[in-house]
Amino acid sequence: MQKIITTLLLSITVQSALLAQNVTNSTTDTSVHYKNLPDISVVGRNSKRDIQQMPEVVGTSIYAGKKSSLIVLDNVQGNVATNTMRQVIAKVPGIQIWESDGSGIQIGIAARGLSPNRSWEFNVRQNGYDIAADPFGYPEAYYNPQLQAVQRLEIVRGQGALQYGPQFGGLVNYILRNGSEIKKPIQFETQQTAGSNGLINTYNAIGGDTKKFHYYTFFDHRSAEGYRQNSRYYTNAGFGSFTYKFTDKFSVTAEVMRSNIRSQQPGGLTDAQMSGDITKSFRNRNWFDITWTTLALISNYQINDRSKLNVKLFGVLGDRSSIGFVASGGIIVADTINKTTNQYNPRNLNTDNYRNYGLEVRYLTDYNLFNTKSTVSVGARLYKGNTYRYVADGKGSTGTDYDMTVTGGIWTRDLDFGATNTALFAENIFRITDKLLVIPGIRYEYISGHASGRNGFNGNTPIILQDQSKKRSFILAGVGAEYHVNSTTEIYANISQAYRPVQFADLTAPPTTDVIDQNLKDAKGYNADFGYRGKIRDYLFFDASAYYLQYNNRIGVIVQQRTDGSFYNYRTNVGNSTSKGFEGLVEFSPIKAFTKNRLFDISVFASYSFTDARYGNFQVITKNSNNDLVESNLKNKKIENAPENILRSGLSVSYKSLMLTGQLSYTDDAFADANNTIAPSANAQNGVIPSYTVADLTASYKFSDMLNVKAGINNIGNEKYFTRRSGGFPGPGALPSDGRTFFISIGAKF
Repeated sequence: MQKIITTLLLSITVQSALLAQNVTNSTTDTSVHYKNLPDISVVGRNSKRDIQQMPEVVGTSIYAGKKSSLIVLDNVQGNVATNTMRQVIAKVPGIQIWESDGSGIQIGIAARGLSPNRSWEFNVRQNGYDIAADPFGYPEAYYNPQLQAVQRLEIVRGQGALQYGPQFGGLVNYILRNGSEIKKPIQFETQQTAGSNGLINTYNAIGGDTKKFHYYTFFDHRSAEGYRQNSRYYTNAGFGSFTYKFTDKFSVTAEVMRSNIRSQQPGGLTDAQMSGDITKSFRNRNWFDITWTTLALISNYQINDRSKLNVKLFGVLGDRSSIGFVASGGIIVADTINKTTNQYNPRNLNTDNYRNYGLEVRYLTDYNLFNTKSTVSVGARLYKGNTYRYVADGKGSTGTDYDMTVTGGIWTRDLDFGATNTALFAENIFRITDKLLVIPGIRYEYISGHASGRNGFNGNTPIILQDQSKKRSFILAGVGAEYHVNSTTEIYANISQAYRPVQFADLTAPPTTDVIDQNLKDAKGYNADFGYRGKIRDYLFFDASAYYLQYNNRIGVIVQQRTDGSFYNYRTNVGNSTSKGFEGLVEFSPIKAFTKNRLFDISVFASYSFTDARYGNFQVITKNSNNDLVESNLKNKKIENAPENILRSGLSVSYKSLMLTGQLSYTDDAFADANNTIAPSANAQNGVIPSYTVADLTASYKFSDMLNVKAGINNIGNEKYFTRRSGGFPGPGALPSDGRTFFISIGAKF
């Protein structure tokens, strides 16, 4: 059946593309006028705005009818040197940010009541291809590009699942700098940044363009001692992009990124310690190391004025390692020298190796249907990923430095995960009238996953994981619409199915205590948006929408009892959740609205979201102190890590080339666990995450197109706050965010 569906969809996809091409080529109606939208990089480069709406079509992708945002990093008035996301995406309403990593190495964002854990509810991409650990079994984004090296950031929510696959949150696509604006054989640019706690960031790039060849390379280094004790880090990243233009219509680009990150993890604090000196750390032996290589070969073929083809062949070679002391009692258990051995206790070791490869083909064409231009985008995807996981609990060194040597040379756990994916997808813009667009879409997915290996030892006897394999195929569908009220404002709506595959962790529970439901299902549901957006001349930009997100087949653990009286944890689908709310942005310039002055300007903005994220029927079975099973339901409980209100606002004042920007960010309180525990636990792993307000100030001055300077103060009020409670690494405990820091940056081009 699966082969039949695959063949049928492939046939439909190819025939639709050919039909569209034939209809276009055969039409003789000269009254039909086609207009190619400008490339998105041109839009970003020529505008002074830091946020824009995505055009209806970009390259071979369709964005019409979708909730989308485009962030132009050159225009962001914030600290991009340390990936300060609350400033970078301040104008994208509803984004919840984990600010537990002052270095900006680990970016954790989410929206609509989803988990910010390393952005794993988003489909995270770089230059249009996947960069997460494994999108189908372990979608955590351990690697994120340095924002200093990013030209623009695309964020799509809701209907994005039809084009980009497994996610409920949407798409986050980092488009790296590639020197597309360079029109001479060689150009050098540099940006040098210094700041608090020994911060040093250096970005240096060389690019050039000739008739047939274009190239761009950069190296970025960042290091600091960190705001807290035991939080020093460094990052090194090198990138090269090389394009050969065979003709004016056909080009091939080869690119490679190599990134290495190492950071010391200071651990968490208790709630009582949070009221004191938050720079203190009670873990000095915890380390985290990431080495990530991304490779891609990208070809673009402009077949004619209406049709284009894009092919991406990509790979990810990633290694993630951590070493640290983990105590069952949490952060309240001190990591001290053992009086028996006169040494520290051995640390835990964890290493993952990710080896992923993929191919995506996308074709887009305009065609004439009933004397009206329509646009179809079709594509196919092949993907194969392998994750090799090694764990050695209590077999690491007794030292304090980063050292991944395994005592005895044998890892306790040695696991192999694999995922294979085939997908076909298509979307079409039907222009019903000059004002009304309808955009239906469909996606076929085939996923195969497996897990095998050693899951520990029982004495000296290996515990071999029973081979787990799971194959399934399904179809997702959705439809969007736009109604153009006038040339610059529009009403938009969409509803689209989405899914999230069973994770690797759900297939490798400890066999001595856990049993996995052999009928474990992928999470499925849908997103819906309805909103009004646009701009009025150059002084008002707005986007206001309501949304609804249904998340079914959530996976959880319930306690069960065997006939012999023993208990076990049963990992299965236990319930669902619903998120609904409002997301709105307005940016207004009174100077542009009421005067013709272009030397002086004032701009104010407010970005606000309301989120009501709650569990529906969600079964919970636990064992009490009397060894009785107690059944309850989380229905109407609030989802953890889902603040109800998020407000970010700001004021920018500019005169000629000088700009001063102040931002205020408020995030409501949130629960850290599904039981909605209010009082903090002694180890700070449960309890309310209090609300907080943070203010930032940034100033910049452009002496010319070749020379600029920027400076800023983060967290002016030195607010003490935390955004995350962690049950394990990188905690445990409450993870405090950075207090007041400053930076200054100087850039030049030659």
